[in-house]
Amino acid sequence: MSYKTGLDFSKRQDQEDKLAHYRSKFHIPKDNNGKEWLYFTGNSLGLQPKSTQTYIQQELNDWANLGVEGHFEAKNPWLPYHEFLTESMAKIVGAKPIEVVVMNTLTTNLHLLMVSFYQPTKTKYKIVIESDAFPSDRYAVQTQLEFHGFNAKDGIVEWKPRENEELLNIEDLEHILNEQGDEIALLLIGGVNYYTGQYLDLKRIAKIGHAKNCMVGIDLAHGAGNIKPELHDSGVDFAAWCTYKYLNSGPGSLAGLFVHEKHAYNKNLKRFAGWWSHNKDTRFNMRQQLDVMPGAEGWQLSNPPILSMAAIKASLDMFNEVGMDALREKSEKLTGYFEFLINQLNNQKIKIITPKNPKERGCQLSIQVQNADKSLHHKLTEANIITDWREPDVIRCAPTPLYNTYQDVFNMVEKLKDILN
Repeated sequence: MSYKTGLDFSKRQDQEDKLAHYRSKFHIPKDNNGKEWLYFTGNSLGLQPKSTQTYIQQELNDWANLGVEGHFEAKNPWLPYHEFLTESMAKIVGAKPIEVVVMNTLTTNLHLLMVSFYQPTKTKYKIVIESDAFPSDRYAVQTQLEFHGFNAKDGIVEWKPRENEELLNIEDLEHILNEQGDEIALLLIGGVNYYTGQYLDLKRIAKIGHAKNCMVGIDLAHGAGNIKPELHDSGVDFAAWCTYKYLNSGPGSLAGLFVHEKHAYNKNLKRFAGWWSHNKDTRFNMRQQLDVMPGAEGWQLSNPPILSMAAIKASLDMFNEVGMDALREKSEKLTGYFEFLINQLNNQKIKIITPKNPKERGCQLSIQVQNADKSLHHKLTEANIITDWREPDVIRCAPTPLYNTYQDVFNMVEKLKDILN
């Protein structure tokens, strides 16, 4: 797509945008004068769909009117409520329904999955992560190593960018596995790096790991609802993601979990279990040995928190209506336009560290500003532009296709230019 400067171009693109009307389906935060913020932090917390309140209110009404009978008699019965989310969530991450379940929170799910898929031996125990992995991932693998009696300093292998580069190179991961593969038990990689926005080749990562008999897991916190990870076809063993970023389910809401179909019927996999792991046909017979359900549902522990799931359902119904193909198409156009305008500033202090190829990034641009500090972020915030600051000098901006516009992007870049000047 070719882009042009000027406000008129952004307005014309918004007029031609087939998804433009979805913006009106979200609550857009406003300042004290009623002017809408320019909101670019869907990569941290997605905005609230206006339908969310109705979905949650339905469950509150059923709870008030039915009490415990709501498990069976509610409009959306609570007992199987998580099943109402499965098919839509599977479409978003490119999985089969048997491979997906919504439960717990992201790092909790990663720990539960590592109970099953991180089975170290004395000689094959190391875990590969990105050198700039999200801190929670690092802490999770560190404590898993220590739990199993290993020294985390020896056990964590970092996949690093090359000198004077910000992005990861897949050949370097191959080199790590060729050198240390016999000592590596697990790869746990962020599918979209939280800092740079780089979208990694999951299928190739799985192939590299599996060639050395390693398990491969993916953190999709910044990928779910943003890119099309095609988890089943990728061949990765497991994945987990939160739903409060691009999936707009509300602060601290539940997470998603993927276990590849090839592991679906393996009841010998070690796991931490709870009563919701048990065969749903006999779950309430009580007083019996665990009969683990096949597929991702077998990693559940407890009955689902309905109010959080209602918020997720509100968002997933919208995603089901729009489809990931349309969202990715607009996302690539929006970030391309954003990149074009930033480059038009011709400011030597500015560098975009996110990949230039739209296919290798999510809907995030990470803008590095030389010699900047957090005062730049504060000035943007004072101008009602909500971005995300990452030390030492990076502004993360995510023009989210469901509710951000081309004019949002134009206005943001104009204000950034004013502040820098």
